[in-house]
Amino acid sequence: MGLVSASGNDQHTPPVTATENPAAAAAWLERNVVESLPSGGLKQKLEQSAAESRPLRVKLGIDPTAPDIHLGFTVVLGKLREFQELGHQVVLIIGDWTARVGDPSGRSATRPQLSVEEINANAETFADQALKVLRSDRLEVRRNGEWLDMPLEKLFGILRTTTVAQVTEREDIANRLRSGTPVSLLELLYPVLQAYDSVAVEADVELGGTDQHFNLLLGRDLQRAFGQQEQVAIELPILTGTDGERKMSKSLGNYIGITEAPAEIYGKTMRVPDSALEEWYGLLVGNPPSDAVTPRDAKRQLARVLVTRFHSETAAAEAESHFDRVIVRGEMPEEIEEGHIASDSEGTVHLPAVLSELFGISRSEARRSISAGGVKLDGAPVAELDLVAGELDGKVLQLGPRRHRRIIVD
Repeated sequence: MGLVSASGNDQHTPPVTATENPAAAAAWLERNVVESLPSGGLKQKLEQSAAESRPLRVKLGIDPTAPDIHLGFTVVLGKLREFQELGHQVVLIIGDWTARVGDPSGRSATRPQLSVEEINANAETFADQALKVLRSDRLEVRRNGEWLDMPLEKLFGILRTTTVAQVTEREDIANRLRSGTPVSLLELLYPVLQAYDSVAVEADVELGGTDQHFNLLLGRDLQRAFGQQEQVAIELPILTGTDGERKMSKSLGNYIGITEAPAEIYGKTMRVPDSALEEWYGLLVGNPPSDAVTPRDAKRQLARVLVTRFHSETAAAEAESHFDRVIVRGEMPEEIEEGHIASDSEGTVHLPAVLSELFGISRSEARRSISAGGVKLDGAPVAELDLVAGELDGKVLQLGPRRHRRIIVD
């Protein structure tokens, strides 16, 4: 393979043949996808696009259930970028209304309900983060609240297009019903609402992960019911998280956010199991790791690519230096953020409370870290839960190998 480019974006540049004829374009776009339905459908759409001199409208819906886009999202965003490079229009739908319902795909229980304020705050960040992968031109960003905030009469018309049997036969819902796990009516409504997004934006193509198979095909059904040409459904593989076992998810804690600090992206990438390297390289870089380098060096190379992609080459070099200094050699970081704390009336502080405040973890997690020897003061493990505030002032509090704060007692 040789060295991976610093930008890591070379896989999104189409060969000349893909820009010259629809068959070559379809073959290039369909590489590394799990399924493109119906077979031959994308080639036909591209031929129609060329004949009509009209760019395809390529849809992706993302529900803003978390404030950050993680690397798993960038797999499908990268495929959208490839459509843009061929001159087509990407329609990125921020599901501010479908997020209120909750996607049951792949779930064994009902998703926790987010507040409207949380959803809107998350939605505000998504478009800016998506631009770290997508082009700013050939991009249309919509919120599905534009059309899903509708009169009941219109909703009734949409619901008439889909049967209960269709929705309850899908594997995740069927499994929950068989096990007696509650399924809300809202969850049954979700795929219909997401499918209607395709009608609202007149999508020619829709992209999603393999967990979206049912939702993507239902979009075709609704388009047909509303007299539109049916979209092509393209399913992409789902990136495994940093644990190497489950799909990347913020709720599972095995994710890397694309807006995380360079040192965090670098450090988390270095923890990816060797067994996941081929998958990560294939989905995030476009090539397998070189056989000429060790897994550790392959991780370093991948970590540099990812930090460069979402920050800069300078940030990547600094993150690598930070990793070597703090993790490899066990030294203190060159720059340490200050953490301000207050003592109680007796001049003491409760360490789990301090860890919770400074590092954003729960107190129970803080106590587990302390008992496991994962909390240090100036490099020495701390076992006590209550400490004299004056003994902390100016010292470096360390949580795990990578998180540090210099304590300032106010």
